[in-house]
Amino acid sequence: MFCIAALFTLGTCISFANAEVKVRSYYKGSKTESSLGKKKGTSGGKKQNLKNKGGGDRPGGRPPPEQDYEPGEILISNPPRGFETKAKKLGFSVIEHIKMDEIKMNIWRLKTPKGMSVPDALKLIGRNFPGATVDANHRFDLSAGKKGMFPQKAIGWSKVKAKCGRGVRIGMIDSAVDLSHPALKKQKVKYKSFHDPKNNPAPPTHGTAIAAMLIGKTMSNGWSGLLPGATLFAANMFKVNAQDKVIGNSVALLKGINWLAKQKVHVINLSIAGADNKMFHIATKFARKKGVILVASVGNWGYKKKPAYPAAYPDVFAVTAITRKRAIYSMANQGKYVDFSAPGVNVWTAIPGGGKVQTGTSFATPFISVLVGLDVARGVKPNPDKLRKLMRKRIIDLGKVGRDSVYGWGLINRKRTCMT
Repeated sequence: MFCIAALFTLGTCISFANAEVKVRSYYKGSKTESSLGKKKGTSGGKKQNLKNKGGGDRPGGRPPPEQDYEPGEILISNPPRGFETKAKKLGFSVIEHIKMDEIKMNIWRLKTPKGMSVPDALKLIGRNFPGATVDANHRFDLSAGKKGMFPQKAIGWSKVKAKCGRGVRIGMIDSAVDLSHPALKKQKVKYKSFHDPKNNPAPPTHGTAIAAMLIGKTMSNGWSGLLPGATLFAANMFKVNAQDKVIGNSVALLKGINWLAKQKVHVINLSIAGADNKMFHIATKFARKKGVILVASVGNWGYKKKPAYPAAYPDVFAVTAITRKRAIYSMANQGKYVDFSAPGVNVWTAIPGGGKVQTGTSFATPFISVLVGLDVARGVKPNPDKLRKLMRKRIIDLGKVGRDSVYGWGLINRKRTCMT
């Protein structure tokens, strides 16, 4: 889901050593809401979710997130001087050296010695460079029937003028965006892709849906984005690899964060989910220091105990999805890190060539992102804890009384007050 809103799974560092993140499209092997209208406080899921209660294989047959990484690659941050020479003697070679001044990151992407597994490579580098941060190149997912609801109606917000949100600067990291779509044409969108230029960018289906939800113009049928007057900075981190799979990596993700921090955005929407990546974790701390708030989807794996990242990082808002009857989305991850709930089941979204009903925690995240963006743009201190406290003042408590691992604090019940 832009699970920073944060989408590693198309469904979202000073000392960075986590492996590069590969992202697969959530449309392949995806799960959709199968049981709506269950009793409030229940997951709305079927027995198929039980195998993920403790964090096993994910939908689509993917391994647990901590075991899902790019083969033959590792990342290292903060190594000592002259480490490249020693690393080469150990059999490693440098694929890429990336300097990201805005978030103060300096990362080397290394190719592992032939025949050596990633875990063994991490141990070898860790022993020889104990002061550096190293990690695998983890893969992330984008967190993405029937009659669908327009976003504003789903959350209970009234129609707004085209200027609503003027002055708010929203960032998103996702797939490519179709800027020619009627909902985005002539809107204030700045787009940049950070995918590997050796490959084609991933299809713009997911990114177009999220971008239009955030700042799309009002259409003749009454559909509208949530803040049509805001400015959107959209970064693509996904590509199509040689096996025709949609993937995104941590290097593209971190480059996107660096670019968005430079654009001085108020909030970054991340509908992505993956493993705990050391480098990305450090990046979230730098983003906070820069005054940038990250909002991420909790992901769609059906996990009830194992957290998904970046949503589970303390500095990131974690958003889950509910149905129109306020039951939890059956495949939404659960955990103590969940902050807030928003509509994310059977939401009508824009896609290249028209529109489509979609389900996933990805589509719940924009509701929180626009509210956070409005608060920060108005002058509220960009502190995650302070903004959470402000958000909790208008909540519909769902499930157990108080905060719980399913709904978080509950359904956001704030009206959007436009900046014009």
